[in-house]
Amino acid sequence: MPHRLARLLFFPLVIFLFASTLPKDALAVDFVIVGPRAVGMGGAGVAVTTDSLATYWNPAGLALTSTVDIRLQASAQGIDRLDLRETLEDIDDIDRTDRSATNQARLQALLNDLNGASLSALAAVGAYFKGHWGDHALGLNISNVGTGGPFNSTPLTVVDTGTRLNISGQLQVNYLEARQIAASYAYAFWEKKISLGVTGKIIHGVAYRRGITVDDADDTFDISDELKNAKKSYEVGIDAGALITPIPWLRLGIVGKDLNTPSFKTPAGGEFKLRPQARAGLALLPFDSTTITVDADLTKNKTLLPGIRSRVLSLGVEQGLFDVVFLRGGVLKNIEDAKTRLTPTAGLGISLWSLRLDVGAGYDFDQRGALGAFSLGMTF
Repeated sequence: MPHRLARLLFFPLVIFLFASTLPKDALAVDFVIVGPRAVGMGGAGVAVTTDSLATYWNPAGLALTSTVDIRLQASAQGIDRLDLRETLEDIDDIDRTDRSATNQARLQALLNDLNGASLSALAAVGAYFKGHWGDHALGLNISNVGTGGPFNSTPLTVVDTGTRLNISGQLQVNYLEARQIAASYAYAFWEKKISLGVTGKIIHGVAYRRGITVDDADDTFDISDELKNAKKSYEVGIDAGALITPIPWLRLGIVGKDLNTPSFKTPAGGEFKLRPQARAGLALLPFDSTTITVDADLTKNKTLLPGIRSRVLSLGVEQGLFDVVFLRGGVLKNIEDAKTRLTPTAGLGISLWSLRLDVGAGYDFDQRGALGAFSLGMTF
């Protein structure tokens, strides 16, 4: 028995040791919060996701339930640091033909606000499936995960041309869209006390990088049109995860994403290289209808926005009522980003026969961050 237990613990131990040796800073996209259940529970999903969305959160979760699950979901999150969006609107309202010293000072003050500002946009949409054969489970998703946003790249100053006020300097937009087909396999053993999973992804990367004027950012810049100029390439990605349930009311999870460091070419010869990132989760299940969960990034990830790092701490709770209604609440915080505050979240799930309907949303107190998600699924 000791030798068997050692073998069972080997895979999750390898993942943990791998995560502990990762560099403190890894260039990786943010860990996008996928699905309304995770959104409603503060962005936590590593230790609690056992439906088809486990193909994203932690493939090991697929083997913990003997169900067939089909799900469509859409999630989005925005973080506006230093009120970039509102400042751009204020700049657009200024009369540039007024060359008075007062108007120049007002415009420069707004430009000073933009220096150091950025806006992160994260989104995911897709179709997800899971099936099971005894202790084995398979998952599949066809999804699109995008992250990036505009940021200040050069100092912005007012230039008086003699006829109007112009703006010297640019914003820059970095954006990566991962259009992917992901297949997962998971296996649970020792009476489902340990589950291991792996996901392979074929990723069609759409990488975009461009400098834009402040005027274009507010008036004419359209990311959907601009992506026609993006650099497209294909890569393979590998995720792996483990879940351990040492006692019935406690579950520990860990997942490593992009373990093989996929990279995507950008216009003008650059690249977005995704270093491995790791996240751990803990779930307490004191009652059949109650779940308390915590997620924490083990890596401090550089994002596509220079100077912005992501290491998120999430806390959530779910309370089921008669296995029909599920109430959720939580809070999340990027502990590496001083410009963001605690973001409270809430969500609702409804289960009628095999139909599943879930919504979730969050909004911070400073009006700088918001997220939301919706999903419709069937579970048999």
